[in-house]
Amino acid sequence: MPADFFIETRLGVVFSKATGVYGKADVVDHMDRLQSNPDFRPQFNQLADFRDVSIMTLSADDIRQLAKRTIFSVSSRRAFVVTGELEFGLARMFGTYRELAGESGIVTFREMKDALAWLSLSVEPEPSMFSKLNPPPTKAAQGTSN
Repeated sequence: MPADFFIETRLGVVFSKATGVYGKADVVDHMDRLQSNPDFRPQFNQLADFRDVSIMTLSADDIRQLAKRTIFSVSSRRAFVVTGELEFGLARMFGTYRELAGESGIVTFREMKDALAWLSLSVEPEPSMFSKLNPPPTKAAQGTSN
């Protein structure tokens, strides 16, 4: 699964992470699963980590279409952390479209520490919290057989 999340209800934060090849269907799937999660509240903030995306297949038109739908409230703070130029531009484009719709709390960062500070968080989540993204290796993958 190229995108997963966990919700820290005590902090009121959704931690999202994307990996590998990431495209429009992955974004829609992530939004659908998040919106249907019983712990999700639209007023929560979000930390979205895109640092492990190897290929972003989203187009400018995809971003425009995706920005028409939002599941967070206009008062939510959403931090997107990216490394590449394409990812930075697409994240900023999404934020601009959402800002035009009244949601001004989306900021794109290149450094996790800056995103954490903006969300008033002290540490980034443990990688193990995203177990669906990084399943434990199988015996075959480890080079063992029975």
